[in-house]
Amino acid sequence: MILAVASGKGGTGKTSVVAALAAVWPAGAVLADVDVEAPNLHLFVHPVQESSEEVGVETPVVRTERCTACGACADLCQFGAIALLGGRAQVFSEMCHSCGGCFRVCPADALARGSRVVGEITTGRAGRHTVVTGRLRLGEAMAPPLMREVLARAIALAAGRDLLVDAPPGVSCPAMTAVEQADAILLVTEPTPFGLHDFQLAHQAFAPLGKPMAVVINRDGLGDAPVGAYCRTHHLPVLARIPYSSELAGIYARGGSLAEDPVVRAAMEALIGALRA
Repeated sequence: MILAVASGKGGTGKTSVVAALAAVWPAGAVLADVDVEAPNLHLFVHPVQESSEEVGVETPVVRTERCTACGACADLCQFGAIALLGGRAQVFSEMCHSCGGCFRVCPADALARGSRVVGEITTGRAGRHTVVTGRLRLGEAMAPPLMREVLARAIALAAGRDLLVDAPPGVSCPAMTAVEQADAILLVTEPTPFGLHDFQLAHQAFAPLGKPMAVVINRDGLGDAPVGAYCRTHHLPVLARIPYSSELAGIYARGGSLAEDPVVRAAMEALIGALRA
């Protein structure tokens, strides 16, 4: 099973939920942190790093001696990654989406295939679990290429084991990339107006994918936003509620697992049972 743990709003606790699930998961699993712009699952599961590898994407390199400045590549590129400057094509590699279209349309074969490093993937062990983490380089604007590589690596390592995906917050391209291969989506929210608003956005964004969805309400008791009513209206099962308490905040602050708390541990075990039912 590939389970994506996602949220609309940042800071709702999805990473804490992944770490708590990992603490009580009945067998060794693969944990993939694909929130590559700000990965933090390692702060709660404390993996021992085993390997690290840079990840690059394909970008064009102009062969100036062949370029005729016809403009075909610049006209094709919808992202503004190629422009005609000084009588030849100029590549802005940070804007390139690596679609490969420019190579196809250049009549003079003036574009060579180059590569640009966008981030790194680290792999390690945390008890019974394998942990795969992606980290985007500072200044990089596009997370999905690195995320797809992290997911491909994690799926290959899973090899029949369960895979828990710690997704980025929001409903933009990175969030959609994180859930597109999942068998089920676990949405983490909180009972605040902001939490409810972004939870609704996430539900509406993911619903067209046709994947089973369920909900965890974190910081239950913090506010009075009608999250439960929304879930009932849209037939979203609430599989766990994590109470709002200073004790749990203390566990979080020292990088512990919320499953250290017996109430949360029981809730996570019940959640896993519901997922497998």
